[in-house]
Amino acid sequence: MTEGNQAMGDQTGPDGELGLLEGLMTTRAMRRLTDEPVSDEDLWTCLRAAVQAPSGGNIQPYQFLVVRDPDLRLALAGIYRRGWARYEPAIAPTEFPNDKVREGWERNNRATVHLAENLEHAPVHVLVLMPSIDMTVHDDEGPMPVGPTHASVYPAVQNLILAARSLGLGTTITTLHRIYEDEVRDLLGIPERYEVLALMPLGHPTGKWGVAPRYRGAEKITSWDRFGEKRTP
Repeated sequence: MTEGNQAMGDQTGPDGELGLLEGLMTTRAMRRLTDEPVSDEDLWTCLRAAVQAPSGGNIQPYQFLVVRDPDLRLALAGIYRRGWARYEPAIAPTEFPNDKVREGWERNNRATVHLAENLEHAPVHVLVLMPSIDMTVHDDEGPMPVGPTHASVYPAVQNLILAARSLGLGTTITTLHRIYEDEVRDLLGIPERYEVLALMPLGHPTGKWGVAPRYRGAEKITSWDRFGEKRTP
């Protein structure tokens, strides 16, 4: 059991299987993956779990594109690295409030750099596609913007992540490919009407599962009855 698991208590079942709460609490972004293949059975398990996620009106406004071909993965990695080369210097902090924050950023950045440099070695890339549709409806009083279509996509993404976790597989949501999204569409024959919301490398992680550090705990970002009214757990 990892230190993070100990902190939250043992949530595994009687036969040692991963418990739901433990999976929720210890699933973290895995950016360091081996090139060990992922089986068809495990892939289908993740995809079937994804489509069981709730969506508005059960519309399921998403499709998945699984990329295993080594040449295509290399090409996707090249597009991703070009995006990262532009993005990294644009977001790099020039100063930090304290050493702890600096060390946390540097640790996370090392993992992000590793992913950019090794993306093609992840045995599976799962792309999440969404058609460009507007869910706004109208009546005599005007438009009713009940929310973006994305709200019916990301629950499926999280289900896929958690299903992967239950199988010992790691992944993370990446979006840097969107800087050159048209090239991704051209490479994989994706119709222009689809947004490529996420590129998720999937594989066997080299790191350990555990409760990830969060700078803002639930008590800091939760209000009760009125905005700004806080409680201590």
